[in-house]
Amino acid sequence: MVRQLLIPRIGATGLFQRDIQFPPQAQVIDQRSFNALQIISPPFEADGYTHFIPPGSTQSWLLARPFHIYDEEFLDIIGPNPTLTLLNHTESDPIFHEAPVWYPVKDEMFFVQNAGAGAAGTGLAKSAIIQKISLSAVTPAIASQRNESGSVTVEVVESNPTVMNPNGGTNYQGQLLFLGEGQGESIAPAMYLMNPEPPYNTTGEAPIHPAATMLTQSGLLLDNFFGRQFNSLNDVSVNPRNGELYFTDPTYGHVQDFRPPPGMPKQVWRFSEATGAVRVAADGFHMPNGITFSPNGSHLYVSDTGMNQGFFGTNHSFPSTIYRYDVGEDGTLGNRKAFAFVTPGIPDGMHVDTKGNLYVGAGDGVQVYNPSGKLIGKIYIGSVVANFQFAGLGRMVILAETELYYATLAAEGAFPGTMY
Repeated sequence: MVRQLLIPRIGATGLFQRDIQFPPQAQVIDQRSFNALQIISPPFEADGYTHFIPPGSTQSWLLARPFHIYDEEFLDIIGPNPTLTLLNHTESDPIFHEAPVWYPVKDEMFFVQNAGAGAAGTGLAKSAIIQKISLSAVTPAIASQRNESGSVTVEVVESNPTVMNPNGGTNYQGQLLFLGEGQGESIAPAMYLMNPEPPYNTTGEAPIHPAATMLTQSGLLLDNFFGRQFNSLNDVSVNPRNGELYFTDPTYGHVQDFRPPPGMPKQVWRFSEATGAVRVAADGFHMPNGITFSPNGSHLYVSDTGMNQGFFGTNHSFPSTIYRYDVGEDGTLGNRKAFAFVTPGIPDGMHVDTKGNLYVGAGDGVQVYNPSGKLIGKIYIGSVVANFQFAGLGRMVILAETELYYATLAAEGAFPGTMY
């Protein structure tokens, strides 16, 4: 890629149908410039974790303007002046990992530490923790800068009883629903409902929704299938049509050394709290991981991150793929299609905006796909983003393991839990 195509400027590049003033933090990535490279590294050098640097560019240049425009559609998503700001960081502990859930009542974003990471010491020895930040503390002055690390306080949330090794999360019935991966043989993976207000109780006292009356006094919504433990509950999404919970159950707890060998297939499940029914929704995965519904509930996206096999290593012939299902009126899934193959890294956390575009945490940041599966842009971090979450209109919090970012853009997230 020639350098002048990367510089924000007025005018068309052949990719656009209109003359455009590109935002200061944005740049065009013209895939035509590297469709035929002639000299290509062998697979043992350029694999599924390798970051591709377009010809004529550098890593520092890609980071300098982190909103990468692959298609004109991305301009409507980022708007005229998108920003990306580092809010906090650690030296090695991956405390900015997963389960981001926005609590709009207090404008707070909850998230969790990496369970099973060596640098965290979590998993078998101790549980990963839940944390939060106040988004009202992110002033326009902070958001206008690229590096404001330490400007926002990260607060530990002591759930009571403890959500054991939390990994997935969503809004549900006005509260926060977390999936715990479990710990060892005796503490099973489970689904917890937590009060977002102090003392952050996960007990079944004073449910705020009629269907929540089935909540046990331990705060567990679900922890078994006819007496059998799940493997390692990972991620969850609410069907906007009927309020049922769809969740993934890979074996990452086992391959990260804090859960026993799996006792059930790696599947997508659905759970109706109203009736108590638990049933398999889809199977045939290497590692089902991220999951999210389209805004109207007509489609379900599920990522298979089988390429990452934990202590078994990496298998680059296994999926790093997002699949899309049609969702029937009765909630059944059908017509599975390969939606996108993601590189670098694996497609982890996924969310949609109100227009139906799919955002994916990947090995280089947040990748954005339109509803037909075309990559239209990236929010380039240059490192792994396990998950992220919108905070309503024009705001996003990005979890990059040891780094916490705040982005402003034009898109609005499709808020989970609006109806249920």
